[in-house]
Amino acid sequence: MDDRTFKSGIYEQVARLGKATSHPHRIEILDLLSQAPMTVEVLARRMDRPVGSVSQHLQHLRQARLVTARRHGTYVTYRLADETVSTFLVQMREMAERRYAEVRAVTEAFLQDIGSLEALDMAGLEERVRRGDDVVLIDVRPRDEYAAGHWPGAWSVPLEELTTAPRPLPAGALIAAYCRGPYCVLSMRAAQHLKAAGYNVVRLTEGAGEWKAQGRRLEAEDA
Repeated sequence: MDDRTFKSGIYEQVARLGKATSHPHRIEILDLLSQAPMTVEVLARRMDRPVGSVSQHLQHLRQARLVTARRHGTYVTYRLADETVSTFLVQMREMAERRYAEVRAVTEAFLQDIGSLEALDMAGLEERVRRGDDVVLIDVRPRDEYAAGHWPGAWSVPLEELTTAPRPLPAGALIAAYCRGPYCVLSMRAAQHLKAAGYNVVRLTEGAGEWKAQGRRLEAEDA
């Protein structure tokens, strides 16, 4: 094998990652699977996409060995191949943020539409705790995602329950809502709802994927 053949062969294999993540729906699938294993039916429901379309995208991701599948009776559960896929997803998103002003423009336009909401990362929230703030951290993702991995001490308060059958939250505390990461609208809608109800609230710009990529420990209920 000559030098050129060797290099071409290596780069061709690396390029498989780019091909596999070349569609926005596949990136969204990876983002959801970085929260918890899911069936194609659950993925389709949370993406508001047809099951057949999601299934086709999953096959591309499986062929690239980014996700794996396990059958349980009539259902197939999909999960990330390993934690390096979650780290890769976070790094790819961060590079897009640095390279493309359009990412900021779309985000700022959306945030302007939903109103002013204070945002913090986990380091900023930890600083508030060190200052003596009474903080209650709530995870507003669906319960299966919370069970698969959540911040230690966080309360599970799914957005749907928060808005339809809310349970009381400490009136004098700072309520910090998080979900799947910086572009997950669940925490934005939760913070918007709580602010309107008179709570002191912030939304976290990070979620399980970012914390795992940082090497932070999460708790799981199904481990």
